[in-house]
Amino acid sequence: MTLAKRIIPCLDVDNGRVVKGVHFSDIKDAGDPVELAKKYGEQGADELVFLDITASQQGRDTMKNVVRKVASVIDIPFTVGGGIKKLEDARDILLSGADKVSINTAAVKTQALITRLMEIFGRQCVVVAIDAKRVYLGKGSQKGKTVFSDKKGRYWFEVMVYGGKEGTGLDAISWAKKAESLGAGEILLTSIDADGTENGYDVELTQAICKTVNIPVIASGGCGRASHMLDVFEKTDVDAALAASIFHYEKSTVDKVKKYLRRSGVKIRV
Repeated sequence: MTLAKRIIPCLDVDNGRVVKGVHFSDIKDAGDPVELAKKYGEQGADELVFLDITASQQGRDTMKNVVRKVASVIDIPFTVGGGIKKLEDARDILLSGADKVSINTAAVKTQALITRLMEIFGRQCVVVAIDAKRVYLGKGSQKGKTVFSDKKGRYWFEVMVYGGKEGTGLDAISWAKKAESLGAGEILLTSIDADGTENGYDVELTQAICKTVNIPVIASGGCGRASHMLDVFEKTDVDAALAASIFHYEKSTVDKVKKYLRRSGVKIRV
């Protein structure tokens, strides 16, 4: 039986406000996280993702008070990420009302953390977020890289950390497989190249990750209209589509998007 595809609004939060940028920069205010969370829950969102986007860069903890307020107004699965560096941070977030924790920078820097979280809280609670960016190849080594090509040349996808500011040298496809083997229950995959462009998801990157792992994958980055979600569902094996701008700036609503997808033949919860 085919599982229903999930539609997940994302709240990128900075200093207590929801923000949205392009390619992880040019950040603009998009509203109050509690008000938006309540609205998306009422519109029929399947889940909600809350990312404290500057916590890792600033070396601070996730804003637990905001997490608690958001959790109090929704009754859908709730994933929280940003600034989770150790087991205690994850415990605090889960006790604040989150159902899952998302780790990105810490997952790369302390890979054993993925396994510890899985052992303590269960695989279903552990989301590994991967922010990936195209890197065109020079004449250097391609060892350990999954290589793609287009008109500009040959390239691979590098895992970026600290809010997309720092490269790791890790191949995104290989890292997704490794994260799964360490205990990740889900991959939240964001294309930095597509982020905020509203030109559609990175189908190539998304399908490459979907084919590599056996755990659910959430596509993120680039959604500007409902047809982009239809595109990623039809062309990849992704389990969920995450979006921000389309909902924050009221270009559409969750319920309208879900009705469109259902009419288009996508199995969806309405």
